[in-house]
Amino acid sequence: MSIKDENDRHEKHRHEEGGCQCGAVRYRTTNQPARAMACHCITCRLRTGSPYGVGVYFDEKDVEFLQGEMSVYKFNSDTSDRWIRNEFCLRCGTAVSWTLEMRPGLRAIAGGTFDNPDWYPIQAHIWTRSARSDMCYPDGIPQHEKSLSG
Repeated sequence: MSIKDENDRHEKHRHEEGGCQCGAVRYRTTNQPARAMACHCITCRLRTGSPYGVGVYFDEKDVEFLQGEMSVYKFNSDTSDRWIRNEFCLRCGTAVSWTLEMRPGLRAIAGGTFDNPDWYPIQAHIWTRSARSDMCYPDGIPQHEKSLSG
């Protein structure tokens, strides 16, 4: 096996871990994410209490919760009428994960909850029409006024 093949195999099966602020919830992801996006929609702003949320999306089979209990809040969007199912730590309230009706089979992990939050590249900024007026975007990162399809 060549070095490139070995590196590709390692990247495909890479493991990353993370968890909530108090440490009660811990998870492990396997393989590369399907996508990683910064979302400026109103729902993500309210979910995170920040100007935008970062979602790192994996096939559901590639996310394993190692410990802790989470509570669920299911919200239906008033613009799309589709649901988002937020999951957060029962003890400290950290938003850890969510699933979306519009992305079946994928599970998002809140980007800031990874032990190493620099390992994944943000591929796009979405819902920029809802972003703060003073938002600055990194060069070379696509921006979309609404969501990405699919």
